[in-house]
Amino acid sequence: MAMSKTTNTYNRQNWEDAEFPILCQTCLGDNPYIRMTKEKYGKECKICVRPFTVFRWCPGARMRFKKTEVCQTCSRLKNVCQTCLLDLEYGLPIQVRDAALKIKDDIPRSDVNKEYYVQNIDKEIGKIDATSPAGAVGKSAAASDLLMKLARTSPYYKRNRPHICSFWVKGECKRGEECPYRHEKPTDPDDPLADQNIKDRYYGTNDPVADKLMRRAAAMPKLEPPEDKSITTLYIGNLGDVLTEKQLRDHFYQYGEIRSVTMVPRQQCAFIQYTQRNAAEAAAERTFNKLILGGRRLTIKWGRSQGRQTVSAAEATREILEPVPGLPGALPPPPEAMGNNFFNLQATPGMMPPMMIPPPPVAPQFTMFPPQIAAATATAPIFPPGTAPIHYPSQDPSRMGASQGIGKPWPEE
Repeated sequence: MAMSKTTNTYNRQNWEDAEFPILCQTCLGDNPYIRMTKEKYGKECKICVRPFTVFRWCPGARMRFKKTEVCQTCSRLKNVCQTCLLDLEYGLPIQVRDAALKIKDDIPRSDVNKEYYVQNIDKEIGKIDATSPAGAVGKSAAASDLLMKLARTSPYYKRNRPHICSFWVKGECKRGEECPYRHEKPTDPDDPLADQNIKDRYYGTNDPVADKLMRRAAAMPKLEPPEDKSITTLYIGNLGDVLTEKQLRDHFYQYGEIRSVTMVPRQQCAFIQYTQRNAAEAAAERTFNKLILGGRRLTIKWGRSQGRQTVSAAEATREILEPVPGLPGALPPPPEAMGNNFFNLQATPGMMPPMMIPPPPVAPQFTMFPPQIAAATATAPIFPPGTAPIHYPSQDPSRMGASQGIGKPWPEE
């Protein structure tokens, strides 16, 4: 008599037998030549309680061995790593991602409903690509601003460090430097991060790491627009050597018309100037602390006004300059009684004050004047009435080494 096909028989036929695990870059490690041990149906999944293929490996030197904790069905259902249970795309806890994308967790908690739900998910996963997430995560909308702010763009290998040596905490560890565990002070037991549960992280409830990240997001600074309305330029930093002007223009053109894009390859930055102020404000608000291009998180700041920047630089230079010790101070201005005698020359008795050199003679005119007008013009004074001649010290004969007897004939030999 043939036996009926029970639920346990169906589940046994659908146990997971994978060739490679679903891991994030942090858990996989920085060594490209990694060796893994594979144990078929080695343990049961900590979520759906079905046996699955367990992988075990060492992510790097001086790191602890890691293994997969959940099956690939549960991993794809939430799009998380099989080991750390963090989101594969953003590296964040499930609670933070679901709150940002407004995903409602519909996984049942009871064993019977969970078993039926997982069977339906297996059928759905078989119809889609092996690299695509399933369930509500696969149907979710695009990334939100919160995820772009908190997303981790580079692996965090510090998470793979060995556990703390319990013998060292008690003062009984005799291995010294050969001990494979860490000799550090453990976390305060009152710290919420010291009590983490893998099921709470998977279901997105009471996760202390998620609460810490949500508080960090609430305390993040905001990019306030400058008061000068004429500023329409944004500073884009951390470009690296990969991003080009075309990539920046193609991305930032969606916020408004761009007047110019200035690249500074030496400083790995660029300046994007918009034609309108509202376009620059929209670009700064939507890209600050959440723009990732070419795998790099870009730094977004407001540019400075060119006039104010020049004035501030001159003021900063003026503040930096200090007087050199030992040099004489500035000379006082000459007294008003000195007049034009800037060399403070003393009048010598019997000597006529030096006169200004008369201007060169004017070229003769062809117009003929009567003799009376010509004689009056010849005897007219050089300076206008009521004004004194200008004194030039360089025209003083006594200062230039001339003799005191002005107008005397040379002595006869």
